[in-house]
Amino acid sequence: MRTPLSVRFLSALDTKGWLVLGVFLTLTLLVVPLLNLAVPEDSAFHVSAYFITLIGKIMCYALVAVAMDLIWGFGGILSLGHGLFFALGGYAFGMYLMRQIGRDGSYGADLPDFMIFLDWKELPWFWFGSDSFGWAMLLVVLVPALVAFVFGYFAFRSRIKGVYFSIITQALTYAAMLLFFRNETGFGGNNGFTDFKRILGYSITAPETRLVLFGLTALALAATLVFAAWLVKSKFGRVLTAIRDAESRVMFIGYNPLWYKLTIWVISAVLCGIAGALYVPQVGIINPGEMSTANSIEIAIWVAVGGRGTLIGPVIGAFVVNLAKSWFTVSFPEYWLFFLGLLFIIVTLFLPQGLVGLWKKFAARKGVAA
Repeated sequence: MRTPLSVRFLSALDTKGWLVLGVFLTLTLLVVPLLNLAVPEDSAFHVSAYFITLIGKIMCYALVAVAMDLIWGFGGILSLGHGLFFALGGYAFGMYLMRQIGRDGSYGADLPDFMIFLDWKELPWFWFGSDSFGWAMLLVVLVPALVAFVFGYFAFRSRIKGVYFSIITQALTYAAMLLFFRNETGFGGNNGFTDFKRILGYSITAPETRLVLFGLTALALAATLVFAAWLVKSKFGRVLTAIRDAESRVMFIGYNPLWYKLTIWVISAVLCGIAGALYVPQVGIINPGEMSTANSIEIAIWVAVGGRGTLIGPVIGAFVVNLAKSWFTVSFPEYWLFFLGLLFIIVTLFLPQGLVGLWKKFAARKGVAA
């Protein structure tokens, strides 16, 4: 008898996993909002707006890290261009946010300020419908999915893999960044989109709006972890892992790796697009710099530091690296890249399974349940 989907979905995490997830959601959906709104600013227990924005941003990064782990940790596909899908989701939702500015911009016109500055007379065809929240959310999913499908189909059909695939994804992202830097493409050039005013009629800078975005990001991250855990434990996930370990043998027994790789590639891209859409209203800006090759390499570092193939490891890695980045870029800005490079070397040489692997080894020695 086939196990119902709902039962299989609930079994994606064990009791300990659901408990940890419940604690996380309690903190992000209840405790943090109360400490921000109900506790006076001069209190030691007050959670500042800066902290909420910082953690909200890192949760978006954590979502991207989980998406990367799905293709790298379980599919054996190392992408150095996932920043592209993150940025595409951000731009898709950023178009909606720019339209919501209305006549409150510097020029008091219906067109976005950068279009007035560049003497544009009307919206480009691909901007039509961008004032609709529903259409914007559809683009957040469809644009990264379409780009990922077209690129992935030809790449996987040609059986490009390993370092060659990584280099091609990096080249694709760099080409897209150069394209978006151009003013005539209609995406704000090197300045991108910024100066957002409202979302669904609510002020985007209001504390309540910030907390709603923070909570939605926490829910998205939690849902992504559960979905990813269910996916890798399913038949699809087992075949995907087999393709990672021995693709030729999987082909020999009758499976076509193309569609498994392409499916997980598109799913990963969509998750990155959702993360980008959540990131933009919280940070308040999106520009082509998000597509830089350095940003995409950082995503791989988050996964490596936390421990690829573990799902929770990339989340830990994203938090550790980005909290360290926040401190370093304020205290020792000139040393951040050196620290990041050193961290990656140390993890590669001494912690190939990341921080999660280190904890498992420690727990095994001490007889603690990992």
